[in-house]
Amino acid sequence: MATLLKTRGLRMTAQKQETLLKLTVLSLAAILSFATRLFSVLRFESVIHEFDPYFNYRTTKYLAENGFYSFHNWFDDRVWYPLGRIIGGTIYPGLMITSAALYRISWLLNITLDIRNICVFLAPLFSSLTTIITYLLTKELKDSASGLFAAAMIAIVPGYISRSVAGSYDNEGIAIFCMLFTYYMWIKAVKTGAICWATCAALAYFYMVSSWGGYVFLINLIPLHVLTLMVTGRFSHRIYIAYSILYCLGTILSMQISFVGFQPVQSSEHMLALGVFGLCQIHALVDYLRSKLSQKEFEILFRALLAVVITTSCVVGGILTITGKISPWTGRFYSLLDPSYAKNHIPIIASVSEHQPTSWSSFYFDLQILVFLFPSGLYFCFSKLTDSNIFLILYGVTSLYFAGVMVRLMLVLAPVMCILGGIGASSLLVTYMKQVESGKVVDKKAKKFESNYILRSEIASFFIIVMSILFLSYTFHCTWVTAEAYSSPSIVLSARSPDGGRMIFDDFREAYYWLRMNTPENAKIMSWWDYGYQITAMANRTILVDNNTWNNTHISRVGQAMASSEEKAYEIMRELDVNYVLVIFGGLTGYSSDDINKFLWMVRIGGSTEKGKSITEWDYYNSAGEFRVDKEGSPILLNCLMYKMCYYRFGQVYTEGGKPSGYDRVRNMEIGNKDFELNTLEEAYTTEHWLVRIYKVKDLRNRGA
Repeated sequence: MATLLKTRGLRMTAQKQETLLKLTVLSLAAILSFATRLFSVLRFESVIHEFDPYFNYRTTKYLAENGFYSFHNWFDDRVWYPLGRIIGGTIYPGLMITSAALYRISWLLNITLDIRNICVFLAPLFSSLTTIITYLLTKELKDSASGLFAAAMIAIVPGYISRSVAGSYDNEGIAIFCMLFTYYMWIKAVKTGAICWATCAALAYFYMVSSWGGYVFLINLIPLHVLTLMVTGRFSHRIYIAYSILYCLGTILSMQISFVGFQPVQSSEHMLALGVFGLCQIHALVDYLRSKLSQKEFEILFRALLAVVITTSCVVGGILTITGKISPWTGRFYSLLDPSYAKNHIPIIASVSEHQPTSWSSFYFDLQILVFLFPSGLYFCFSKLTDSNIFLILYGVTSLYFAGVMVRLMLVLAPVMCILGGIGASSLLVTYMKQVESGKVVDKKAKKFESNYILRSEIASFFIIVMSILFLSYTFHCTWVTAEAYSSPSIVLSARSPDGGRMIFDDFREAYYWLRMNTPENAKIMSWWDYGYQITAMANRTILVDNNTWNNTHISRVGQAMASSEEKAYEIMRELDVNYVLVIFGGLTGYSSDDINKFLWMVRIGGSTEKGKSITEWDYYNSAGEFRVDKEGSPILLNCLMYKMCYYRFGQVYTEGGKPSGYDRVRNMEIGNKDFELNTLEEAYTTEHWLVRIYKVKDLRNRGA
C-alpha cells in the first residue's frame, strides 16, 4: 500500500512538473511574441505605421474622447470632399472598441496611458494572445507537444509579424486572434456537440466580424467543413447542433454591425453558409423520416423531397438573383477566384501592392522552414482522419491557394502553417526520439530483433541534429526579417550611409506638420489616394480621396488631373475646389515608392471612367513601348502635371558624382524636360530630402487683367 501511494505520488509530481514545464514554455513563447514586435519602438519613437493605421488611430481617438454614440453617428467632412463619409456605417469597429475599452479600463485602474500608446502596443499584445490560442487549438487538434511547437513558431513567424509589430494598428492585428479563437471554439463544439461551445463559437465569430472583412473566409471555411463531413458520411448530431447554433446566432449577431447589415442573407459570398445550413436541416429531417418509415416508403418520399428541394432552390435563387435581392460577388472576391480579373476590369484593386500574386520567394521569406514542414503536417493529418483533422486539412489547402493568389492573405496562411508545421515537427521528432532510445537497448535478444535496422540510432540522432539546426536557422531568419523588413514605419524612412551609419528621412511628418501650421484650416489637399489617411490624421486637413477607395469615379478624377497637361489639370482642380497639391518624389534620395512609379496606375484608373476616356495608357509610352522620363520619353508624359510637379527645379540639382544635373536615382536616367515653369501652380514647400513636394493652386486672374 505504501509503495502504491509512493508510486502515485511520484506520478502526480511528474505530471505537475510536466504541466509547469508546458506553462513555462508557453509563457516564454508569448513573451517572445510580444518582444519581437518591439523593434520599431526600439529603433524609432513610438509611431503608427503604414497608411490605414492612421485612420484607425484617428477614429479610435474620436471614440475615446466622444463616446460610442457620437462615434457611431459621426459624419466626417474632412474626407472625400465634397462627399464626406459616415464613419460608423462604413467600418468594422472591433479594433477601435477594443482599444477604447482598454483605455477606459486603464484609467479606471489609475494607469494613465495615452490612447496613442494603447494603439501602438495593441497588436503586440494580441500577438501574445494569438500564441496562447495557437497552442490551445493545436493541442485540441493533435497534442500538447505539437501545440508548444506551433506556439513557438507563430511567436516569431514573419508572415504574422508583418501585421502585428508595434505601431501596426490595423484590423488584422486583432483579427488573426479572433479567427483562431473562433476555430478553437468550433473544434470544441464539433468534438462535444455542446450548446455552450457552439454559443461561444458564435460569440467569437461576432468579434471576428466586428474586426475584419476577412471574416468571409471564416464563414465559408466552416460550412465547407460541414459539407465535407456530410459527403464523407461523418455528419452526426454533434455537427448538426454545432453548426446550427453557430450559423443562427452568429448571423444574427453579425448583422448588428452596421457595415455588414443584411449581407449575411443577401450577398453571394455568404450563400454557401446559408445553403449548408439548409442541407443540415434536410439531413436531419431525412434521418428522422428514415427512422419512422419503411425502406420502400422512405425511398419514394426521399426522391420526391429531393426533387422539390432542388427545384425550389433553383427557382427561388434565380428569382432573387435576377431581382437583385442576392447581390453578386464583389470585385475583390472575383479576383481571388481569377487573379487576372482585377487587372482587366478593376484597376483600383489591382493597383494595390498587397493584392498582387505571391512569388515563391515571398513564401520562403515569410515562412522559411514552415514551407517544408507544412506537407509533413498534412501527411500526419491524412494518416489519421478525424473530424478535426479534416477541418485542419481544409484550412491549410484553401489558405494556401488564397495566399498564392493575393500576397496580403499570407497573413491567413501563416497560422495554419505554424499549426501544421508544429504537428509535423513534433510527430517526426517523437518518431526519431524513440529510435534513439531503442538504440540504447542492451538486451541481446532485443539487439537480434533489431538487426534489420542498421545504424538506426545513429541515423535518428543525425536527423534530430539536423532538425535542431533548422530550427536555429528559423529563429535567426525570423529575427533578421523582423529587424530589416518589418520594423521600419513607412512614415519614417531609414537607409545606410556610405560610412555604414543609419540615415533617417523624416520628410513625411515634416510635410504634414507644415500643412497643419501653414495652410488655412479649410484648405483642400489633392494627392493620390495612398496618402489620404495620413494627411487627414497628421495634417488635419480636408482631402479629396483616401485609402478607403470606395468611390472609383472620384479617384479617377484625381488621376485624370495628374495625367493631364497643366492647363487641363487646372480646370479639374478648380472643379474640385483644390487649394494645395501634394506629391511624393524619390528621385533625389532613391525612394522607389514615389508617385512617378505609381503614375501608370493613375493613368489606368483615370481612363477607366467616361470623363477620362481620352486618357490612354499607351500615350505615356514612347514609340518603342517604354515608360521613360528622359529625352526619349513620351511628350505627353514629359508635359503632364505629375511630371512637372515632381521634376520642377530638379534639372538644376546634382544628385550623384559623375552624373549630369537632373539625374533621377530611381529611374537611373537624366530627366528629359528640365527647363520649364509652372503657370497654374506655385511651389509652396519641399521637404529636406525632396521626398514630399507641396504646390499651391493659383487663383484665377481677374477678367481683363
